[in-house]
Amino acid sequence: MREALSAELAGAVSGFERHVAHELGRSAHTVRAYTGDVVSLLDHLARRGATDLHGLDLPALRSWLARLRTSGLAPATLARRSATARVFTAWAHRAGLLPADVGQLLGTPRTPRALPAVLRADQAAAVVDAGSTALQGDDSIALRDQVVFELLYATGIRVSELCGLDLERVDRERRLVRVLGKGAKERSVPYGVPAETALTRYLSYGRPTLVTGASGSALLLGARGGRIDPRTVRRIVHARLAELPDTPDIGPHGLRHSVATHLLEGGADLRSVQELLGHATLATTQIYTHVSVERLRSAYRQAHPRA
Repeated sequence: MREALSAELAGAVSGFERHVAHELGRSAHTVRAYTGDVVSLLDHLARRGATDLHGLDLPALRSWLARLRTSGLAPATLARRSATARVFTAWAHRAGLLPADVGQLLGTPRTPRALPAVLRADQAAAVVDAGSTALQGDDSIALRDQVVFELLYATGIRVSELCGLDLERVDRERRLVRVLGKGAKERSVPYGVPAETALTRYLSYGRPTLVTGASGSALLLGARGGRIDPRTVRRIVHARLAELPDTPDIGPHGLRHSVATHLLEGGADLRSVQELLGHATLATTQIYTHVSVERLRSAYRQAHPRA
């Protein structure tokens, strides 16, 4: 689709791609998503006969979204694409490619926000403790996997943040990890004694046997010595969850949801949880208060005779 665009439209795509990557500092995944959305928008514009951005107005934006809606896209996907369109038109206006920021008047489709699936505290403990026997041996992969679970549940960091950890970003004296989150924002997150125990064992007996010339300063290594990748971490988490009866298959991000929920249920304040998780806004963190309310409602229905 991108190759079929006119030179002017293709140039706008390339300029926006550089803006998202370098000026906004978004991840490679986000850059690909934003670029794909804009290519779709400009392809629609070209089908309307335009060869440059002067044909991009509010009716064009709305007709693009209407076409996407009829193709069966989910409301959440439509909301993301309309958000991308607003970012694009704002950039194009600042860059002098549009006389006005036409995206300002574009509404966002309302999307029902589903409550995230989470583990109960006892289920989460069972998941993490299921690999604790590995700490008695010297199986490098088993030791690494236990660090994966301990850190994911201890800190609630994202999979990408876990995989991006370097040795120097782990302050073992103060039990803190410094992670680079979305938008290249750094934050420090504490972890507890069990995670430190797993780290000590892995760094003493696990990592040294995995190290190769490709390892660099990466904390967690794959079987061939390179930095572990998110797909491997997801496979590890799904595999262990599948071994435990009556445990939902939630994946690594579900562990992050579980951490947030358990912190709030344990009395942590919302602002602290926001800081720990690296959420840009408090509204993102507030969904976990709804999870707790739903749990309370479920317990009430089960236990109260007149529920």
